[in-house]
Amino acid sequence: MSAITANPNAKPIFDYANLPILTNNFGDTFMVQYATAEDLSEVLAIYNQSIAGKQATANLEPVTYEERAAWFAEHIESATRPIYVVRMALETAGKSAEQIQLYPIVAWGSFSDLYARPAYHISSEISVYIHNDYHGQGLGSLLVRWMLQQAPSLGIHNVAALIFAHNQPSLGLFRKLGFAQWGLMPQVCDMDGFIADVVMLGKSISIIDNDNNDND
Repeated sequence: MSAITANPNAKPIFDYANLPILTNNFGDTFMVQYATAEDLSEVLAIYNQSIAGKQATANLEPVTYEERAAWFAEHIESATRPIYVVRMALETAGKSAEQIQLYPIVAWGSFSDLYARPAYHISSEISVYIHNDYHGQGLGSLLVRWMLQQAPSLGIHNVAALIFAHNQPSLGLFRKLGFAQWGLMPQVCDMDGFIADVVMLGKSISIIDNDNNDND
């Protein structure tokens, strides 16, 4: 279902005639693409939506385009640490890649280095952010599950998620997808009003799960 052309020396490219499609339990369909340079503003807007709730990120103020530009460029040029963007699956027949690119982004996910040392290349941190208007539609579960299916082709054997201990919805989502607790970092974040613990959840994805989709 990945619709990716294999190329061991460069980042894979989606076939725009056959984009990966995710469908939730409400029958809504979404398509997945690799992020491009033009997507940073929308990706950043979704990320910044999450800051006020103090559940999804340790940033306390909105992040600027300039602050994220180098990080974004590194990811979109990487063959093994991509950023995926999710758009509503509107009519794509006969549409060019440029036309599809105009559909709004409703979610995004990334794989990042768990630790910037060569021996850690088999392990990665996963991050997923959903536009506020699309919470509660099962999109987070769909995207995480789909990303886990892509991980072996990226050379990733283990996936870790760093989640605030007070973020029960995210902890529940990842645990439903087979993640187990690998660690706890108590009182490591000053959230400007309270001190937060961070939980590390992890999953070996050497064997890919094919469970039915959860609507979470």
